[in-house]
Amino acid sequence: QVLLVESGGGLVQAGGSLSLSCAASGDTFSLYGMGWFRQAPGKEREFVAGVTWSGGRTYYADSVKGRFTISRDDAKNTVFLQLNSLKPEDTAVYYCAAVAGRLTRVITEGSKYDYWGQGTQVTVSS
Repeated sequence: QVLLVESGGGLVQAGGSLSLSCAASGDTFSLYGMGWFRQAPGKEREFVAGVTWSGGRTYYADSVKGRFTISRDDAKNTVFLQLNSLKPEDTAVYYCAAVAGRLTRVITEGSKYDYWGQGTQVTVSS
């Protein structure tokens, strides 16, 4: 069992930056691949970024590539998402998720993740 708690969301102007954190507790964090997803009002949840359990691989949605950066600190049981050059279309609730298993690729399908956080709101004004 893994408990995930996101933080760091807020209101920012277009072009600005935010740093999201997801703190994990429970099972051994280092054995889980981690992902960030987002859901905007009236839209389906979408994959944003992910990192493998080893931290050796990352993967990004095309819409955020070059602007967002995912990283993990296993000593702190935390995964981060740095959001730069934010656009109004980045407005959404952002969720972190954990997938068990020492997988060698980043999982982009939300249905394959085992645990989810409660989400943190990111609002980008134009």
